[in-house]
Amino acid sequence: MSDIASALASAERHSPFLRLLLRREEGLVDRLRAGDADAALAEAMGRLAEEEAPAALRRARGGVALVVALADLAGLWSLEQVTAALSAFADAAIDRALDAAFAAAGVPPGERRGMTILGLGKLGSRELNYSSDVDLIVLHDPAQLPRLRADDPDEAAVRLVRRLGALLSDRTADGYALRVDLRLRPDPDSTPPSLRLAAAEAYYQSQALAWERSAFIRARPVAGDRTMGERFLETIRPFVWRRSLDYSALAEIRDVSFRIRDHFHERQAFGPGYDVKRGRGGIREIEFFAQVHQMIFGGRDPALRAPATLDALAALAAAGRIAEPAAATLAEAYRALRTLEHRLQMVDDQQTHMIPRQAGERARVAGLAAAGSWAALARATERHVRAVARLYDGLLSAGEARARDRLPDRAEDIRLWAKANRIADPDLLVQASSHWRSGRPRSLRAPESRAAFEALAPALVRAVGAGRDGRAGLVRLDRFIAALPSGVQFWRLLLAHPPLAALLARLLTETPLLADALAARPELFDVVIDPPPPLASVDMAVEELSAFAGAGRADLETLLDRTRRWTAERRFRIGVDILENRREVLAAAAELSDMAEAAIVILKDAVAAAFAAQHGRVPGQDLVVLALGRFGGRALTAQSDLDLVLLFSGSHESRSDGPAPLGAASYFNRLGQRLIGALTAPTASGPLYEVDTRLRPSGAQGLLAVSIDSFLRYQREEAEIWEALALTRARTVSGAPEARAEAEEAIAGLLGVPRAAEAVRRGALAMRRLMETHKPAQGPLDVKLMKGGLVDLEFIVGARALMAGQRVPTELEAAAALVAPELVPAHRLFMSVLMGLRLILPARDAAAPDRAATALLARACGKSGIGELRHELGLARRTVLAAWEETFGQKR
Repeated sequence: MSDIASALASAERHSPFLRLLLRREEGLVDRLRAGDADAALAEAMGRLAEEEAPAALRRARGGVALVVALADLAGLWSLEQVTAALSAFADAAIDRALDAAFAAAGVPPGERRGMTILGLGKLGSRELNYSSDVDLIVLHDPAQLPRLRADDPDEAAVRLVRRLGALLSDRTADGYALRVDLRLRPDPDSTPPSLRLAAAEAYYQSQALAWERSAFIRARPVAGDRTMGERFLETIRPFVWRRSLDYSALAEIRDVSFRIRDHFHERQAFGPGYDVKRGRGGIREIEFFAQVHQMIFGGRDPALRAPATLDALAALAAAGRIAEPAAATLAEAYRALRTLEHRLQMVDDQQTHMIPRQAGERARVAGLAAAGSWAALARATERHVRAVARLYDGLLSAGEARARDRLPDRAEDIRLWAKANRIADPDLLVQASSHWRSGRPRSLRAPESRAAFEALAPALVRAVGAGRDGRAGLVRLDRFIAALPSGVQFWRLLLAHPPLAALLARLLTETPLLADALAARPELFDVVIDPPPPLASVDMAVEELSAFAGAGRADLETLLDRTRRWTAERRFRIGVDILENRREVLAAAAELSDMAEAAIVILKDAVAAAFAAQHGRVPGQDLVVLALGRFGGRALTAQSDLDLVLLFSGSHESRSDGPAPLGAASYFNRLGQRLIGALTAPTASGPLYEVDTRLRPSGAQGLLAVSIDSFLRYQREEAEIWEALALTRARTVSGAPEARAEAEEAIAGLLGVPRAAEAVRRGALAMRRLMETHKPAQGPLDVKLMKGGLVDLEFIVGARALMAGQRVPTELEAAAALVAPELVPAHRLFMSVLMGLRLILPARDAAAPDRAATALLARACGKSGIGELRHELGLARRTVLAAWEETFGQKR
């Protein structure tokens, strides 16, 4: 229907309610005939300002109902415009009613505060239907709520809410304004209609039920003190949007869906009596489909928190959380079913969602829908209903348990089961299963958690307890379960996704580094389920860490803890990718290095700000952090320490300008100590990095931080050749741009002068012999320290660069490409093995790895087996040894 005249005729013929309004609202009808629906709506809304609130509210509602219906029927407004207009009227009407309730209580206009009204459901998402009720939660602050001196503030709040409800819902000769539903508040049968703000905050943070989370997805302040309402919603945001991936939402919404289907079983099948809201394939199932994905993923991705259903579907599709064809199908069905719902309600202004059982009533609905006949409308609608039902049934079945067996109950039966399944330590399994079933682990206290875990336990125990080190695997699984803060969503997730359960088992058995981290912090598994995108640059790392840690806002202790959490999560994810051979090894090493650089940048700024509060700043000077070794070369492994040298720009004779001024040398040395402390001090989230500063001038005997001039003088006059070799991989990672440029220029000047070849050879050989004496190679896979290994390769590249007086890139592979290109493939292979070893084997086992460990290492390096890996390592070593002889004039 495309014009107002046809809409007027349809309303007159098919809707007794609209027919009555047409008689009353001739002025609005004239505006609509002129094609100005927006002006007609503004005129109707303007009636809310009339003096007598009860009449004003009802006259405004009648006008709005007519304008919205005719604009809808005429095709002048989209579904979104229709629901937005209805919601805007509801907001304004509730605000007007609250103002009138305050006035009736004798509260002057300037003192009407201390109460906020939250809209939930379709009002909260601005999606009200034509004859909808409004779901409200009313909160008050007793300290702010105006009242007579003798009044109890809670009783005063109750009286206000009752007046508001009567103003909106009581029927008079002019009708009603809004149907009000206050039952979404906690325990509505025993709590007053307005809750104390503090009590509500406590409830939602500690006692709220699962369904209440989905209700608050669409909550917003609609009247009263909106700032107070926004603060409340911000306070309970962690309850609504959990940072951990929340797969328990799927089971919770499945249970609600089944209860709805059971309760309204007579209205589930499409046809006369079908409920377009609650029926199978109806509006509610589209809303639930969106909400369950929002609840699972919205805690980590704020872009998914759109209150309106159509917006939520679009956001979920854009983020790849649901398939775009599914989102399009659901959105099309939502528009069709919501439009049909409006036609059902327009007939008699009834809050109905049911297809009429009488043929004459169905004909009226079809007439309002301009469908030609009910049969035609029914065919089009049923197509949507069936499509929604298929998608929603698929969602529900995704979380169904697929258990086939369970661990026995009796100790002797567990031992027999363990032996039959080749579990490494049956007695340990008896102890562990007793612990799991004792009710002590928090993750297994709820009946739903225990049921999901029992269904999963046999497969998980087989995978963990019969692995390469089954006993250690069982111990880690037990620690993991004990540390898991809650279990419903986690165990149900693993049931729904067996590959994730298999990966968990592998992580708990195959790699001690990742296994121990996971056993201590089960939330790390979230980054396996929902991995963050790789960090493309240092700038990206700094930006992400700054936002995560609250740089500039959080106190230093919080910043330290959050920095450790961020680093641990990303380090864990990179480790999993390396183990699964899904990450290019040099890119992983560079990302680990960028993470460390970001941590230094963020923590240095925070430490410097705290230090400056007492000692001020040294004008025009700054602390410069040099990265050397693997960090300087952007080649960190998961267990690397950070080789740092601290310099400062400007003169050591300067002084700081704070309340307790210091000389520059003392200032920057104390600041450097604080930075090292921030990087190394353990917090609740564990340690961040080990730091080695022994490459500074004069080593452990020298000052922690020296001026750039002093550093330059030391390198020119006192430094040995091995110190110049170390400098070939030095780069600045933190400091003011001018100070960093000064340091980089100094390093470039030192390295830009060719060194005498014989002096370089003699110094390098002496240092390599010393290293080998104190730290010999450990076993046949020690690619770092073996003859012809990674350290030898580093010496070759550094020595050639010094002899040529060439400032090469600090990244070893890029440097090798310039001065020893034949070593590039060897370097890449050595790095793959080194990073795999650091994950798979503890240092004590690296010298004699077992068959399972070497097979796992070969797979992580992308090789078919350990034989292929050993063969390629042999070729790489021969290439390095040949380059060594060419560079140093003697065999290694």
